[in-house]
Amino acid sequence: MANALLANMDNNLKIKKYIFLFLGLLLFIIIYYSPPWPNAVDPVGKHFLLSREGKGALGIALLATTWWVFEVIPVGVTSLAIGVLQALFFIRPARKAFTDFMDPSVMFIFASIVIGIVFTKTGLTRRMAYKMLIKVGNKTSMIYLGCFVLTAALSHIMAHTAVAATMYPLLVSIYELYGKGEKSTKFGKGLFIGMAYVAGAGSIITLLGAARGAVAIGFFNDVVGRDVTFFQLSYYMFPVGWLMVFLLWGFFMLFFKPEKKQIPGLREKAVQLNAELGPVTGKEIISLVIIFGCILSMSLRSFIPAFKSLDKAAIILTSTILFFVTGILDISDLEEIPWNIILLFAGAMSIGFCLWETGAARWLAVEWLMIFHQSGWFVFIMGIAFFVMIMTNFIMNVAAIAISLPVALVIASYLGVAPDVILFTSLVTAGMPFLLLVGAAPNAIAYESKQFTATEFFTYGLLASIMLLMVVGFAVYILWPMMGMTIH
Repeated sequence: MANALLANMDNNLKIKKYIFLFLGLLLFIIIYYSPPWPNAVDPVGKHFLLSREGKGALGIALLATTWWVFEVIPVGVTSLAIGVLQALFFIRPARKAFTDFMDPSVMFIFASIVIGIVFTKTGLTRRMAYKMLIKVGNKTSMIYLGCFVLTAALSHIMAHTAVAATMYPLLVSIYELYGKGEKSTKFGKGLFIGMAYVAGAGSIITLLGAARGAVAIGFFNDVVGRDVTFFQLSYYMFPVGWLMVFLLWGFFMLFFKPEKKQIPGLREKAVQLNAELGPVTGKEIISLVIIFGCILSMSLRSFIPAFKSLDKAAIILTSTILFFVTGILDISDLEEIPWNIILLFAGAMSIGFCLWETGAARWLAVEWLMIFHQSGWFVFIMGIAFFVMIMTNFIMNVAAIAISLPVALVIASYLGVAPDVILFTSLVTAGMPFLLLVGAAPNAIAYESKQFTATEFFTYGLLASIMLLMVVGFAVYILWPMMGMTIH
């Protein structure tokens, strides 16, 4: 009887997958072959056409989202479908669609994951994990908090993708001590999803956490004619970012409360295991020199003009080469690369560029923001926050900023809304894509833990996104004005 029940459940899952498989295809076909859609018109009367290729891009985005959320097929294979559909339906040439799969951002993620492998192989991960557990003790709530604070703090000084790749093996080591093997648990879900969310929250605070800040300030300077300094950005973002970190801790304690309140003897076990590791080895020292040299080089790009022309993907890939040159890694380690995750993010880059190049993203931005052009200032600002939050789950957060910020700044001038609040609101929501795995590399890296499904990530991401919008509303209405920001 038990076997029959399991077989029935398996059949139901297969039927559900086929339903969403065909739903995704149906959405694509309906949108792609639908009659021409009306032009979007901005406040100065400029028309934005949604071409056949633009409709195709929107159709592919909906198909991919449906397949990703409901895990119809492996997430990396869905990414392959993104490129295939662009080529087969002449939405973009195959060379462009598939070249995006090797975009520098994808290579950055590849190299970040390699750094994570180095941390694991050399023993640095276990050393860090045991040190942290000795500090935070036996309580699982404090382990949550310790992991989240460390993730957020690291995201102030290095790219959040690299932070996620560094933290991932550390979390795996901590979870091993939880005593549940590879079994999925509430503690496991909270640990890995929380790492992804908090990496985004920490990355908004400085210009070093992600490229989106520098890009947004560049657009702001072009449109408004005024610059925003490194420290101005951190001044307004620090309280918002850390408020989100601690709220997310409470969020995961509520929805993913660990099965165990504490792990008896954990601190003593961590002390023992740390002692067994012995002194720091030569390979650990070489690894740290390479990694911190890479981080320093990328950080200097924000301060020294001569370093700005250096590509961050090239810098971090240099570390990959050095790991093999020094013998820290060998060819067998390439088999440890989670190619499903690499393909997932590669497909996200391809659909992001597709929405951008076909004009579909700009058409969406103008259509959405024009809904609020006669509304009150607060509703307009929150409308921008919502749009950027949704778009950054589908396309690169840099691209989400690039398509929405210029339009929003133009409309804001008609409503008497200060440009600064538009900039900072956009940066907050662009940094925290909580809905889709493709929204940010930390999301995809956390998924490799197999502790949660894409559907679970999306479901709880809806609640976390509502919390994020509430924090943005608080910042816009109360916090930032108290700190001296002009709102309207």
